[in-house]
Amino acid sequence: MGMVRTLVPHHEVIVCRPSESFRWNVHDYPHHLAKWHHHPEYELHLIQDSAGTMMVGDHVGPFQAGCLVLTGPDVPHNWVSDIPHGAVVPDRDMLVQFSSAFAARILGDFAELEDVRSLLAEAAYGLVFSGETARRGAELLAEIGQARGPNRMVLFLDLLATLAANPAERATLSRRTPALPSTQVEERIEIALAYIAKNYAGEIRLGTVADLCGMEQSAFSRWFKKQTGHTFARFINRTRIYSACTRLSQTDAPITEICFDVGFNNIANFNRQFVKFCDQTPSAYRRSARRIASAIPAAAPALKGAA
Repeated sequence: MGMVRTLVPHHEVIVCRPSESFRWNVHDYPHHLAKWHHHPEYELHLIQDSAGTMMVGDHVGPFQAGCLVLTGPDVPHNWVSDIPHGAVVPDRDMLVQFSSAFAARILGDFAELEDVRSLLAEAAYGLVFSGETARRGAELLAEIGQARGPNRMVLFLDLLATLAANPAERATLSRRTPALPSTQVEERIEIALAYIAKNYAGEIRLGTVADLCGMEQSAFSRWFKKQTGHTFARFINRTRIYSACTRLSQTDAPITEICFDVGFNNIANFNRQFVKFCDQTPSAYRRSARRIASAIPAAAPALKGAA
């Protein structure tokens, strides 16, 4: 407890799918995401297996399986499992990440959600949960991973309400809120991401972006993967596919037209990449998005009548 980490945490880039307002993820340990890092999003993190040492803000202490922690924006964190060299813990980490802007939208000015606002404010110090809160929170976190459409949002709100319901079953970890100055690393990644976001529909050369960041190409390639978790080419394809998802759900443009508009040169590669990132074809994605959209207005009269 109370030990201050002097090592500068890595800045992690988090990107949600266009069909999702927050990110749910599971990964093994060791993993490239399992490192001393921070990001501007809130994160609820569950250790499903193993024991070891956790670092949250300036807190250093033990953890065991079932450890459930909520970190606020830019609170540095990491969990190091005590396992033999070369061993792997499958699905050690389960988590959700969501932005402050998203939290503000769903909380709005509802007086009923004041306890959740208090919870998120306390997350600036890192919160560890215990008792029934930790048990039920872990259950809901797992359920979110299997949910789709409106039910996913309902479960997320249930999760926040569960975490906020009993202050006696949560404790702060860090003694101070994060005060992380902007670094050259963060400035460079912002330059790279902004260039990709503006130019993804055209040809993007790795050398061009490396030059913008003042780095040699091979060094930039390694650095970019370390910061984003993706190779440069995969990140660009991901950006293009996510843009296509938005157009598929919000317009009636033909799929072939969308394919070329977002930067792909042939429909076969577009379809292949789409399935890789979205686990379904573009046409199936469009049908699913429209089915969900049509279900929401239909539910409103029923709710009104039940009031």
